Amino acid sequence: MTNDVSNAPKFTTLGCRLNAYETEAMKDLSQQAGLSNAVVVNTCAVTAEAVRKARQEIRKLRRENPDSTLIVTGCAAQTEPQTFAQMPEVDRVIGNTEKMQANTWKTMSQDLGGFIGQTEKVQVDDIMSVTETAGHLIDGFGTRSRAYVQVQNGCDHRCTFCIIPYGRGNSRSVPAGVVVDQIKRLVDKGFNEVVLTGVDLTSWGADLPATPKLGDLVMRILKLVPDLNRLRISSIDSIEVDENLMQAIATEPRLMPHLHLSLQHGDDLILKRMARRHLRDDAIRFTQEAKKLRPDMTFGADIIAGFPTETDAHFDNSLKLVTECDLTWLHVFPYSKREGTPAAKIPNQVNGTTIKARAARLRAAGEAQVTAHLQAQIGKTHHILMENPHMGRTEQFTEVRFAKPQTEGALVRAKIIGLKDQQLSA
Repeated sequence: MTNDVSNAPKFTTLGCRLNAYETEAMKDLSQQAGLSNAVVVNTCAVTAEAVRKARQEIRKLRRENPDSTLIVTGCAAQTEPQTFAQMPEVDRVIGNTEKMQANTWKTMSQDLGGFIGQTEKVQVDDIMSVTETAGHLIDGFGTRSRAYVQVQNGCDHRCTFCIIPYGRGNSRSVPAGVVVDQIKRLVDKGFNEVVLTGVDLTSWGADLPATPKLGDLVMRILKLVPDLNRLRISSIDSIEVDENLMQAIATEPRLMPHLHLSLQHGDDLILKRMARRHLRDDAIRFTQEAKKLRPDMTFGADIIAGFPTETDAHFDNSLKLVTECDLTWLHVFPYSKREGTPAAKIPNQVNGTTIKARAARLRAAGEAQVTAHLQAQIGKTHHILMENPHMGRTEQFTEVRFAKPQTEGALVRAKIIGLKDQQLSA
């Protein structure tokens, strides 16, 4: 059963790449179920601000779609379902597990006129009881050039600022054989690059027989899918990086030289209060070793500004980490109090104005690093993966603009000739 494309459900995705991946799966599931005249909001819960934006988006979508069934799912729906159930704009709230199940969408499509009265408005079960992830549902998504493959979901760690384990559940891995088969299909479809994604990617394999590591998966993919041109890894926890992953960094040119690190802070005391598992010296040591093995390696990082009890001295250690780890692409998060997390109960919360100022200083430091990186590329030759006829990305994920149109999805070898508006030109 398929629905009229013009009346197909509309999807809005908030938050991370994994959410975007799962939205693609929900599109397939809802289409197979024949659901129509519905609006689905896939929410994020990473900060209180993310939840506020979700509520704002829901109100806007209801105004724009007064006669549609409005369904809310995602991490915010999982962690605080009643918040959304109590909104008059919302017809249905479904959890992160339920959204990936075909039966959920079949049930919703059975009575398009009034199914809300026949089934529970809130369908959110205990995410901690889930032991499998549904990475096999779709063959990745993205541009015609790059596909994203979910290999892991959930997190076993309990950082004091983070609500995500309660939205995603405990860590669970997609078996290596399933991942390899999926990537083979993507390569056969013409994708030149695959990105491995997950909530806590470096915990991949801990729940599988023989407890393989992420490096084992990377080496297996590169060995068994020889026609894959480029493999990329999304955000990792550097303290969990294994020997095989370091070996792949050193010896596998098809593994792209760009790693996004979950660092969060640069001061040991704040890291301890965050319940992180690394110290600042661990982060510096890892980046130096990775650069030694792969001189063209670039790093991105998540850093939180204004965590409770953060002093000027603590913040300065984060600021210095930007250059000490040679970070290029920063994701700066102004700390926001998240009810339900231990950090929300810590006394000495930092003033909001101070948090904003510190976040701005971190972003400025990041922008300076980006400028230095871009200027260093002029005169170099790169293999650039074209995302559209005029823009592609280097091995380090740096944007490059072409004056002459190129083939979308192609790998183009070109020399960098200039820099304009924080974008390279070739």
